[in-house]
Amino acid sequence: MKKKTSVHDLLASKGNKKWVQLHVDSAAEAAAAAAAGISILSCEPDHNLEAIRAAAPLAFVSAGMPHGTVANGDEAIRYGFATLRRGADAIYCSQSPRIIEAMAREGIPVTGHVGLVPNLAAWTGFRAVGRSAQEALKVLRAAKDIENAGAACLEVEVVPVQLADHITRATPLITMGMGCGSVCDTQYLFSCDVLGTNRGHYPRHSKRYADFAALEDALQAKRVEAFTAFAADVERASYPQAEHQVIMDEQAYAQFVALAQQL
Repeated sequence: MKKKTSVHDLLASKGNKKWVQLHVDSAAEAAAAAAAGISILSCEPDHNLEAIRAAAPLAFVSAGMPHGTVANGDEAIRYGFATLRRGADAIYCSQSPRIIEAMAREGIPVTGHVGLVPNLAAWTGFRAVGRSAQEALKVLRAAKDIENAGAACLEVEVVPVQLADHITRATPLITMGMGCGSVCDTQYLFSCDVLGTNRGHYPRHSKRYADFAALEDALQAKRVEAFTAFAADVERASYPQAEHQVIMDEQAYAQFVALAQQL
């Protein structure tokens, strides 16, 4: 019987296993990922979290903490435990090590983030981070700060392969690699890129395995076609027809009219 993937399982497998990881946006995507044998999921902490948990009961789920949600350690601890109660196994946090440390000290598994951190892109721009020796050292220091804060996992995004490899070998944390080759402990992509639902920019590291945007366009066209036909039927009085209605027996209706007059 398969068991739920835990933070202990991830850390115990360090250096011995390559995990596949997906960011999912719905229970349907989580269920599909589980059916495909994908054991690590990430998601937003929105109304879909409980449904995602239910759809992939054996997966390790890292739920994001929107940047700036908390201002101090106490708030982070309350938020972290509340999110774990909703079904998460870890809290993704792109805030400072002091916020990570507050949660980690209470036994809350935390996923930190280095490299291209979208929430901090005002400082770096949306680009590969760590191409120069000085910038690579800055990324490594950030990774070590997160490790020293007590995090369990570390997302490493869009850094040179050599740097990602160095970080992965230099830390006991599970490194979750996106856009940095195949050297991290997990290979991580977003479902919108894998499924082709993304209608905006596709990052260099993404790969489309389906074209859901085209399928959704076709489905939307079918919706419009069906709704237009329904409206047209109503306008020309061809809907509803006899088979769509319930008719009272004439005697029963007459009895109802008589009873109604007594009200």
